[in-house]
Amino acid sequence: MAQPPPSSPPPPERGGPERGGPEDGPRQPTGPHWTRWLAWVALLIILGTLILPGLFNDDTSETITYSEFLDQVAGGGVVTVEINNNNGDITGELADGGTFRTTGPTELPPGDYALLRDQLGSGVEFTRPSSSIWGTLLPLLLPVGLLILFFWWMQRRAQGQMGGIMSIGRSRAKTYSTERPATTFDDVAGYEGVKREITEVVDFLREPEKFARIGARIPKGILLVGPPGTGKTLIARAVAGEAGVPFLSVTGSDFMEMFVGVGASRVRDLFSSARKMGRAIIFIDEIDSIGRKRGAGLGGGHDEREQTLNQMLSEMDGFEATEGIVMMAATNRPDILDPALLRPGRFDRQVVVPLPELEDRVQILEVHVKGKRMDDGLDLTLIARGTPGMSGADLSNVVNEAALAAVRAGEETIAMAHFEQARDRVLIGQKRESLALSEDEKTAVAYHEAGHAVCAATLPNADPLHKVTVIPSGMALGVTMQLPEQERHIYRQNYIEDSLVVRMGGRIAEELVFGVISTGANDDLVGATQLARKMVREWGMSDRLGPMAWGAHGEVFLGEEIVSAREYSDETARLIDEEVERILRDQEQRCRVLLREHRDALDLVARALLEHETIPGNEVQRLVDVARTNGSAVAGGAAVAAASGFDEPAI
Repeated sequence: MAQPPPSSPPPPERGGPERGGPEDGPRQPTGPHWTRWLAWVALLIILGTLILPGLFNDDTSETITYSEFLDQVAGGGVVTVEINNNNGDITGELADGGTFRTTGPTELPPGDYALLRDQLGSGVEFTRPSSSIWGTLLPLLLPVGLLILFFWWMQRRAQGQMGGIMSIGRSRAKTYSTERPATTFDDVAGYEGVKREITEVVDFLREPEKFARIGARIPKGILLVGPPGTGKTLIARAVAGEAGVPFLSVTGSDFMEMFVGVGASRVRDLFSSARKMGRAIIFIDEIDSIGRKRGAGLGGGHDEREQTLNQMLSEMDGFEATEGIVMMAATNRPDILDPALLRPGRFDRQVVVPLPELEDRVQILEVHVKGKRMDDGLDLTLIARGTPGMSGADLSNVVNEAALAAVRAGEETIAMAHFEQARDRVLIGQKRESLALSEDEKTAVAYHEAGHAVCAATLPNADPLHKVTVIPSGMALGVTMQLPEQERHIYRQNYIEDSLVVRMGGRIAEELVFGVISTGANDDLVGATQLARKMVREWGMSDRLGPMAWGAHGEVFLGEEIVSAREYSDETARLIDEEVERILRDQEQRCRVLLREHRDALDLVARALLEHETIPGNEVQRLVDVARTNGSAVAGGAAVAAASGFDEPAI
């Protein structure tokens, strides 16, 4: 089954302006672009000098053989002849006005020479042209030029690598200046309380002299604390936009490098860049990656991380109250931060950014539905009521999924039914309609979900039932969805106990109907066991242990849980296990008695699920009332007829 747990899971970050911007500080010089192509241009000139003359040679002389040439001379068909003594090329003019070309021996035989002298006389010319300077020097210059080009390329490569190594200690923070479109509080939907709490930071950055006159000191560091996805980064950028000062954004992982000391160098460069700007905001996202408690890890601390943290602590202590630089950071794990980072004078103020309330969710939905074709009469308040525990990113995802559902259905506008599909996909996953279940499995799933639904419909402290479906979705074969009527911030013991009964409903329904249990209740048992253990260990809801709490176990990566002694004895651990078992068995017995009392309603709901696959919560309540009023007389064919008389579920 799927139902909202006592503590809502943290949703992802609310969407906002994308991160980006020019890196802080000047870039490394890259040199003129023409120097990169100089060597290639020189090579092309040399090749062109050698190749182009041959390509554009417009000589139209007739090529003949050497024997044909001699026959032409003997017949009087040749007027003039020019012989190249270097390569034996012979060119000349024919008696009919044409020209010819042929190749003979470099040294003419005496007979051929006598023939030419007798027939042509002074028309024979012997030449020995000098060779081209390129033809002489190119075989020598080309290898030398290639070597020079190779060494030049190696030198440039080495200079680039050295430049990268020398700049490794520079800050990687991205700077958002006042010239760029700024994010303001108007861009942050909801969170009015958070905005009021950090307004004085904006006033200080706008008018620092007002605080200096009276001697007031603004907090040097503000830590935004909240679940992942609650818009902490967006709020920090809004502070910079409201104050009209530069905003330097960096993540905690940007300080870490394989070289020891690089992180500390980047911290120094970051603060140096901020001081040059005068008034500015330095924002460090996910500060827990470098601000974790020192000496708490397994096998000792990380030298690079601790040196980075030490440098940051030193830089923050160096600030003056009127210097105009404010540190802001975001984390969802303030409990693991080093105490020196949270003391007064550093991050001495924590601003909690919680999950959005109902009014906040309505404002966030209004932002995300802009530019989309919405159906007339669409009630955003109704959608916000059905999305408790969701952040802005979740709501944005729901709106986008609703738009995709409308496109798939061929609709022109987004209707409430599309939002219903989108919410189900976000909460419980995509429907797996292709999954084939046997008839026995379908019946077992129907009775399992009917057990959850009947318990939720009959228990006074359970959240209202929204809908029940036996269509496989995500990893579940069926889903029973409950939605609270209002926002909950504290949970009474009777509410938690009824929640345990609802979780047990599927398993007990299978036991009552089929006489055996199955693996289908695995997730229900895991959730129920975790909830019962919190009741005993953290919330003091056990009479045997009394008002005692030990909290949750620490994270293993901190190393504290391994090296520290357990807070309670083995006898107390045994009592905790016994109390957890007692609570689960008591609620299991309550569930068994409840379903036996409403066995007729269980059959009605299961048969309706087998016929319709999905039924709304109000129809489940109607079936329960019908079974309670008419008793077992409606358990036959009339029950199915009654169950089949409702419309398809709606929001």
